[in-house]
Amino acid sequence: MTVFAASAALAQDRVRSEAACGRDASRFCKKVIDDGDTAILGCLKQNRARLRPACVRQLQAHGH
Repeated sequence: MTVFAASAALAQDRVRSEAACGRDASRFCKKVIDDGDTAILGCLKQNRARLRPACVRQLQAHGH
């Protein structure tokens, strides 16, 4: 049961991240969008000054 709860929490977190940063990722990170989450995160961090406030808050909430 604990594994399921952890998986559900991760899934919910991913949905929140996509809702907060999906538009910014599509806008600023097109070149790396197919390279996986790590590449997208790096791109978002590089473009932090240009991101919408909701995305910046989401990154900060996860220590980025």
